[in-house]
Amino acid sequence: MSVRAIVLAAGKGTRMKSDTAKVLHDLCGRPMLWYVLQALRAAGVADIYVVTNAELQGRMDEFNASGILQEEQLGTGHAVRTALDAMKPDGSGRVLVACGDMPLVTPEVFSAVLAAAGGNAMALVTARVPLPSSFGRIVRRDGGVERVVEARDANAAELEIDEVNAGIYAFDETSLRDAVMRLRSDNAQKEFYLTDTVADMVGSGKSVVPVVTPDPIHAAGINDRVELAVARQEMNRRLCAQHMLAGVTIVDPASTSLEPELKIGRDTVIYPNSSIGRLSEIGERCAIGPNSRLSNARLGDEVTVRESWIYDSSAGDRTMIGPYARIRDNAQLGADVRIGNYVEVKNSRLARGVKASHLTYLGDAEIGEETNIGAGTITCNYDGKNKNKTVIGRDVMIGSNTSLIAPITIGDGALTGAGSVVTKDVPAGKRVAGNPAKPLPGK
Repeated sequence: MSVRAIVLAAGKGTRMKSDTAKVLHDLCGRPMLWYVLQALRAAGVADIYVVTNAELQGRMDEFNASGILQEEQLGTGHAVRTALDAMKPDGSGRVLVACGDMPLVTPEVFSAVLAAAGGNAMALVTARVPLPSSFGRIVRRDGGVERVVEARDANAAELEIDEVNAGIYAFDETSLRDAVMRLRSDNAQKEFYLTDTVADMVGSGKSVVPVVTPDPIHAAGINDRVELAVARQEMNRRLCAQHMLAGVTIVDPASTSLEPELKIGRDTVIYPNSSIGRLSEIGERCAIGPNSRLSNARLGDEVTVRESWIYDSSAGDRTMIGPYARIRDNAQLGADVRIGNYVEVKNSRLARGVKASHLTYLGDAEIGEETNIGAGTITCNYDGKNKNKTVIGRDVMIGSNTSLIAPITIGDGALTGAGSVVTKDVPAGKRVAGNPAKPLPGK
């Protein structure tokens, strides 16, 4: 039996008060739609169709899903009918319908509703929520679902019902195709409600099975930025819990921000007010934070990052960074490197044991093993038109407040005196000093 999913994502989301489609709003580094699709795939549903608006239609490749444009938004029933019209019929198949603005839904919820739909025309997820609520109410008779009434169409008695429709359904495809063709728009919003398929199927003698989710947070839809913030807190809590259960210490999850798809090794400690994102990979026994920002960072084992930023860069085992350092734009730090306070490294490769402990800028540079960079050193890599490279060999001593005017090469074992402005290459083993730097006597 085949299972296909229809994700409803064409809504304008007017309460977000945004030019961005609602389901594209960020939640812990991913669009909220991404989470719904990930949950569907984790539940074993691979064939996914997303009902889109014009803005979202052009973004479907990045979600690896088929987009179906709903040119005119006439309600959830109309959206499903639009999708079914674009899908080849499968008389023995199942169709799971979900909403793209429910990023907190779990694979277990999808699996449960699919299992309940086996042998039935329809299964739908319900939840018990505090009142008042804007969700559609579940009206039962003799313990079974009789119909769903939208809040805008409900009478006073129905509004007192605390069991609500979560907006997640699994259908026998043939029954669904028949039911959506009979939907009418004679309601408060003048729309075609997918929920009206419940009464239609019950009236036709078909079985409709409710699946009550134990936690209403799984049914939470995002309608405005207040609800988005609440969902972000919940998602971040889940992400932190996932890594803590895998052996990572997070000192204060409430002030730590994580994204999905991170790799963090066992016995790593993340201190407060730190954020880690964009597919970062962190080794074992590292110490991150406090007050650190990692984005697409790749760290080896036993790396320390204190009150520093690392973007699109890497660091080898036992390297120490910070406080107040900035590592960016494909900087590659080898093992046992020491980057101290107020040091910036950009698009540079530092070999094992390099030290730059204070107040230094290293841009577009290549630095050999065990070289020491004195405080206040600058690789002057920009000549007004081009970025130029600085090459520094191994076991070099760069004196404090040295300016290296690129392109330039400093040979192995060389030394520059404090305050030097080096404009020419320095051969291996030579010592230079001054402005402009000149060889020292006897060397």
